[in-house]
Order: sequence, then structure tokens, then C-alpha cells
Amino acid sequence: MFTQVKTISEIEAMREGGRMLATVLAQLSKIVEPGQPTKYLAKVAANELKALGGKPAFLGYHGFPDVICISLNDEVVHGIPRTDKVIAQGDLVGLDFGVSYRGMITDSAVTVIAGTPLKSEHAALIEVTKESLYAGIKQVKDGVQTEDIGCAIQRVLDTHGYGIVRDLVGHGVGHHVHEEPNIPNYGNKGRGERLQAGMTIAIEPMATLGSHEVSTDDDNWTIRTADGSQAAHFEHTVLITTNGYEILTKL
Repeated sequence: MFTQVKTISEIEAMREGGRMLATVLAQLSKIVEPGQPTKYLAKVAANELKALGGKPAFLGYHGFPDVICISLNDEVVHGIPRTDKVIAQGDLVGLDFGVSYRGMITDSAVTVIAGTPLKSEHAALIEVTKESLYAGIKQVKDGVQTEDIGCAIQRVLDTHGYGIVRDLVGHGVGHHVHEEPNIPNYGNKGRGERLQAGMTIAIEPMATLGSHEVSTDDDNWTIRTADGSQAAHFEHTVLITTNGYEILTKL
């Protein structure tokens, strides 16, 4: 399904769901610390979202077994929370969460460091990947083409020599977790699908300290860097407006 122009009521549902999502991610980001099983964070996310009145969009999606994806270090995305997967000092912790509210879905992700960074380059990777997200978002307006967004993201990440994951992309979102079109994190300005006001998209750069190549674990979910390098992931759900954009997953 190609992402559709949303109605006023659908947009309002996404605004409210986005606020819930941002609230939960902000809380998780503050409490991440060494010694925690990733499953603990998933339980916190589930409980907080329930209290806010939302539903987890990822639980059961194509069989995903939990409410949130939690990925550590060289895991780029889709890490499954587990009681025996314990966060260590200096780990890069990716938190990717989706919320369903009144039938509409929002999607967002952040990467944080547990405790003190082991290397300054880890903190830099996180900051630059976040910077690239906002560079992509700033391109959004009525009539934007998907590669306009990817080109802006690539420019930031290339400047720092980071690997840009190519097998995973941003996407339309709203009625489903993933809708067309794909929004790659690289590209050429003036190319790609043209989008219009009222559509909602998830922009999500994924960068590495090494190669762009990735592999999938035996659990058929966890995707990690092929060379074992550290990775960072940021994401917002964005509404395209007539004169720009509105970030729906930001407090």
C-alpha cells in the first residue's frame, strides 16, 4: 500500500499516538543502564504504553515476539528483548518502538549509550546519525521526492565517513507499520517518488562505524553489521504539510 493522504481525524490519532510513543522512548532513554536485561526495558515500555492508552504496533507484526526492538552495539535493528541479554557498560542501545492508537500507527527510534561511552567515536556516531535524521526531515514539504530526503541524510553521514545501511530504509507509515514508498538514506536530489501534503512517513537513518553491509541472525529478526562495527539508528514519524513538516513522534 502506498501511503495515503490522511484525514483530519487520522492525523489527530497519529499525533496522540506519537506523543505516547515519544513519552515512552524518553522514559526508556533515561533509565537505560548497565546490568539491565533488555527484557526489563520491554516490560517498562509495555506497562507505560498501556497506562497511556496505546497499543504496541510491533507485537505480533509478522510474528515479532515483543512490543519493542532493542538492539545492542553491532545490531542495527530488530533485536528481540531477552531476559538473558544484559546491557553492559558503554553499550550502544537502540530502542525502536511503534504505537497503535485509534487504528493509526506511529514509529520512532533512538540510540543511547548505557553509562559512560567506551570510546569517543561511539558518542560521535550517535550524535551524527541523529543530525542526519534532522537533515533529512528538513527536506520534507509538499512535493518532496524520496531521494531528496536520502540525499540530505547521505551528505551528513558521508562527511564523517560512516557506513550507510542500504538494505534497510525509511517508509510510509500510518494505516500499516510499513507502507510504500521506501525512503532510502542515500540518493540523488530530484529523484524518487513524489510525496504530497497529508502523507505520513518514517525517516530512519542507520549508520555504522564500518561497512554498510548487514546480515541476519538465526532468529530471523536481528540484523547486525557484517563486519561487527558499532551501529546507530534514529527515526521519527513525520507529517508532510503544505509548507513543510510536523514531527509526530516528538514531545
